Amino acid sequence: MLAYVRRTTVKLPDELDARLRCEAQRRGSTIAEVTRAALEDHLGTGQRRRLEAAAAGRSGRSDISERIEELIRAEVDSSR
Repeated sequence: MLAYVRRTTVKLPDELDARLRCEAQRRGSTIAEVTRAALEDHLGTGQRRRLEAAAAGRSGRSDISERIEELIRAEVDSSR
């Protein structure tokens, strides 16, 4: 649990609420944790960071393993 948190109420359409609940269940997580992670990702204020190169294995390209350092460096540079 976080040391200090503020409770916030968010009104969601039924469809979005259902998707949120499904995602929390899929992750084995709470709705609050999924919501916090989504807000951090969207607002860019959290400690979480996405590297697009993390999904490189599904690119269909065969040279990714040779270029991984270059791809990660480019992703990090573009996020600054």
